[in-house]
Amino acid sequence: MPGALWIVGLGPGGAEDRTGRATTAVRDADAVVGYGPYVDQCADLLSDAQLVERSTMGREEDRAARAVELAGEGRRVALVSSGDTGIFGMAALALRAAAAVPEAQRPAVEVVPGVTAGTAAAALLGAPLGDFATVSLSDVLVPWEQVEARLSALAATDLALTLYNPRSRTRTWQLDRVRELLLEHRDPETSVALATDVGRPDQDVALSTLASFDADAVAMRTVVLVAGPTAERVGPWLVTARGR
Repeated sequence: MPGALWIVGLGPGGAEDRTGRATTAVRDADAVVGYGPYVDQCADLLSDAQLVERSTMGREEDRAARAVELAGEGRRVALVSSGDTGIFGMAALALRAAAAVPEAQRPAVEVVPGVTAGTAAAALLGAPLGDFATVSLSDVLVPWEQVEARLSALAATDLALTLYNPRSRTRTWQLDRVRELLLEHRDPETSVALATDVGRPDQDVALSTLASFDADAVAMRTVVLVAGPTAERVGPWLVTARGR
């Protein structure tokens, strides 16, 4: 008899940002599958009675297929991602893998939402988002030309932006190109926040401007938040105006 598959968003870092539904899903699972650091992120919920399968970066399709396979064997499986599993996480791959299973053999599937790094970073700043768009700068799965086209279109709007995967050891120039695209349409004094390791012990948030933020201070674990034109400093907070 098919089991159950929970596709779980663990939140950005610490247990305090993990939802109750995510905690319950991982604790109740017979098997937990995930990228190694994400399994570590929920280590406080794991027990010796659970089957725990860790894998490496780049094995996302294999993880999704394995989670569906285990659930098809009758296990209750938690497939874990950081943040929200539907935002650059495992949900899309896992749902496609589950949909390929004949309905009679398909396990019950539930997507368990999580707090995203972008919204967690915004909360540390105040309330800077309002209407906003989220873009990954990684060109591993999407050609950079397509990423740049999206950013160019968004630059001409008044949307706030949360930029994920902004930089890696081998991908160091794109963020400066993003700055160039945004400066074609936006005020150089637009507020920009660099939020690194949000929700983790080494969390750091630096507030700067579009013209002056330090791209070299950005890491893969940084979320870059570009405020919209109605955002302003209100006391110690960055706040966007509602309704305009």
